[in-house]
This record gives sequence, C-alpha cells and structure tokens, in this order.
Amino acid sequence: VRIWDARKKKGSALDVKASDCDVNVISWNTKVPYLLASGDDKGEFKVWDLRNFQGGWPVASFSWHTQAISSLQWNPNQPSMIAAAGADNQVTLWDLSLERDSEAEAELLAQGMPVPDIPPQLIFIHQGQKEVMEVRWHPQCPGVMGSTAADGVHIFRPINAA
Repeated sequence: VRIWDARKKKGSALDVKASDCDVNVISWNTKVPYLLASGDDKGEFKVWDLRNFQGGWPVASFSWHTQAISSLQWNPNQPSMIAAAGADNQVTLWDLSLERDSEAEAELLAQGMPVPDIPPQLIFIHQGQKEVMEVRWHPQCPGVMGSTAADGVHIFRPINAA
C-alpha cells in the first residue's frame, strides 16, 4: 500500500508491504483520518495507523474470512466499527474498541465451559448471499447496512444506533 503526495516530486510519501498476496480494497476512516484498513486475497484485513505506517506493523489484524476480502467500510457514525465483506459469502461487523475479557474467560473455564474461538471484536456475521461484492453503511439511517451480491441486495440493521 502506498500513500502518494502530489506535491512530492519523486516516490510515494508513505508505503508498507500490507500483505504477501494482492490487496483488494482499502478504506479510510472518515472520523479518525489517520486510520486506514486494507483487505487481501487471503481473507485477512488489517488496520493501519498512518502516524506509524513506516514501521510496517498494523495496529490490528483479523483473519476470520476464509476467502478474499471484497469490500471494507468504516461506520460513518462510530469510528471504531468497520464492516468487511468476503468471497466466503459473509459480511462481518467488527468493533475495534472491544478487547478480550480474561475474567469472563476464567469464569467459563472454572464452570467447565469452553472459551469461544471468536475474536472479541467480531460482533455480527451476515450470511445467505452468494458472491458478496460490496458492503455499505446507510448515510442517513444509523446502524443500517446494505450488501450487494450475485443473488441480490440485502438491507439489514445489525446494530442499534442513535
């Protein structure tokens, strides 16, 4: 991924090797201008802090999707939320402000229950479409999303938002 500055005469202003395979999509966070997300052919998406871009390490990386990421979009009203669509026929919603709760996990283990192998930031999975290509947030209805796929368009509200 390269960030270009048209005022600079030669070369990119910032660049990083974002993946070992093709990067298919990027998305700027409109509320936090130094955050950029990238999605690749392996189904991984990463969040980059442009203030530390040259270090080459993302601030977050998620490998939930099993096939290529086809679309990413930050929530326009909640800057910690991002939606991802993949060739694995899933639309996922992530809240990057969430962290693993080690106390709750210890309680589960104490009760003899397994700890789910789900990232704590993953808050919603939408399935039922084939070849999902795009995911977008509705600009006027907070919490409403749309996804397009080979078999149609889905409009849904995965979160309650004011």
